[in-house]
Amino acid sequence: MSDLIAFLAVAEELSFTRAAARLGTSQSAVSAVVRRLEERLDVKLLIRTTRSVSPTEAGQRLVDTLRPAFDGIQAQLLSLDDIRSRPSGTIRLTASKHAAHHIVMPVANRLMAEYPDVHIEVAIDSRFVDIAKEGYDAGIRLGESVDKDMIGVQISPDLEMVVAGSPDYFRDHPKPETPHDLTAHCCINLRLPTLGGLYAWEFGKDVRPLNVRVEGQFTSNDPDLILDAALAGRGLICLPSDHLGPHVKAGRLVRVLADWCPPFAGYHLYYPSRRQVTSAFRLLIDGLRWRG
Repeated sequence: MSDLIAFLAVAEELSFTRAAARLGTSQSAVSAVVRRLEERLDVKLLIRTTRSVSPTEAGQRLVDTLRPAFDGIQAQLLSLDDIRSRPSGTIRLTASKHAAHHIVMPVANRLMAEYPDVHIEVAIDSRFVDIAKEGYDAGIRLGESVDKDMIGVQISPDLEMVVAGSPDYFRDHPKPETPHDLTAHCCINLRLPTLGGLYAWEFGKDVRPLNVRVEGQFTSNDPDLILDAALAGRGLICLPSDHLGPHVKAGRLVRVLADWCPPFAGYHLYYPSRRQVTSAFRLLIDGLRWRG
């Protein structure tokens, strides 16, 4: 390949001197390379005189073949640089419905608008997914605990569980003072998607953890449905603050037992430590990263 490049330089410059300057080498080195190429091909490629250099018929045919071929190679190399500088490709994520809607999509929409060659696929799943086994680039989960071969990036503030009920509910029921009072209340249960059991409401005070099993009329594995039931006055609800905070602030729900609900690590993006981070994936990480 280097011999062909040297020959092409001489044929285009019509001079060993100018070809050597173009290639950053000596005239004698270029002459030796071209002579070696002619011997290998067993055909004369250049006509040399004391005053000029020009291709033979065979040499011109070789020039006509090499020029577009090398132009094509150069174009492909430039396109690789373009791909490296222009983010592209598909990113596959798995996340809960709430995280996908409220955390992922605002960033994903901005990223796709700015970079048309970036494609994002989000699969809704509340369980903890083995992302490598199931072909995902990354997953989103609550908490900072990840497997040893995973990298975790915090993408939300710390959260806390919120226990709340509608104003209509509290018109007929006293507010609980401690978690033990919940046994006298109608509570809305969340069925866990992983093992299928009911979520035990988690509390803590003075470093003492306390789990309470609650009972009520309505149970669902969908947080949005149990939120609808709470807003309709069907009982107390216990969900993370990112779910219930806006409703408490707007007065649609009334919070109770706040001093029994310590903060915990919020949402994290996790991905294999051995994963090659593409420019598109790096942009997504930077966009999701929590900087509070």
